[in-house]
Amino acid sequence: MKHNVEIGSFILRVVLGITFFLHGLSKFQGGIENTAGWFASIGLPGFLAYLVAVIELAGGIALIVGLGTRIISALLAMIMLGAILKVKLGAGFLGNGQGSGYELDIVLMAIAVFLALNGSFLLSIDAKLPRSTDTQRKRAERTV
Repeated sequence: MKHNVEIGSFILRVVLGITFFLHGLSKFQGGIENTAGWFASIGLPGFLAYLVAVIELAGGIALIVGLGTRIISALLAMIMLGAILKVKLGAGFLGNGQGSGYELDIVLMAIAVFLALNGSFLLSIDAKLPRSTDTQRKRAERTV
């Protein structure tokens, strides 16, 4: 059973990492200044766009390789909560015909919360670090 949970956590970690890496990358490719301007237009400080984009881009890479999974996931969950409350909530769960709803955002947030609570040690850098507990390391090594 624990083996299956660790495999599932690994899949969630990598998929979440790829998803956020690509979202962060698109913010830079589309012109981060444009994203900062959009943040300002909805009442958020423009500099937050830079912070969100860096967390998404670097955090996505970190998740893919399994570095700081719990911390990065907690940050991404907070970003998704902010996106839901500030941008998507008014459109409803499935959207309102003019914009998308928050169904994808809530799924990404749920995955991030799961990883923040449980971690993911299969094929991760976290499992190889000395500060990881012996139990975590052994769990990761058993599942490989």
